[in-house]
Amino acid sequence: MPVQIESLIRAIPDFPIPGILFRDITPLLADPAGFRSTIDLFVEKYRSAQIDAVVGIEARGYMLGAPVAHQLGAGFVPVRKPGKLPGEKFSEEYALEYGTNTLEVHADAVGRGHRVLVVDDLLATGGTINATLRLLEKLGADVVGVAVLIELVALGGRAAVNGTELTSFIHY
Repeated sequence: MPVQIESLIRAIPDFPIPGILFRDITPLLADPAGFRSTIDLFVEKYRSAQIDAVVGIEARGYMLGAPVAHQLGAGFVPVRKPGKLPGEKFSEEYALEYGTNTLEVHADAVGRGHRVLVVDDLLATGGTINATLRLLEKLGADVVGVAVLIELVALGGRAAVNGTELTSFIHY
């Protein structure tokens, strides 16, 4: 992996609450070469996986997932926070390192057996990814893998993917 990518991620202490060290990817997204290199990491890993849809988790998962979907020739499916999707939807509550929340997906977002890749910026405790996997199970999707840019290894989120192939490119 190009060193440039990791050098463009900044650590912000005590955000969003005291005790959390937030990994901010906005400088990476703003850097054309860094952003392109980041998307290329995901695409190269899954180029031959015959992905039907990339599922991005709100909100930073959209920033990575949509261009990955475009490059793979796949559709893009947003998983959203409550109250953002107008149609029939499924919901899943999850715990995160500083509270709880809910994620939703349209009930017709993907069909049974569609090959999907879940993309997000960061894996911490695994709550959002686990909730997303539960949503995709309800839809009957075939989850080919979960891919994250950053994995916070000490928080043990890898266990939350329940055996689904997990790819992470940067480890803290």
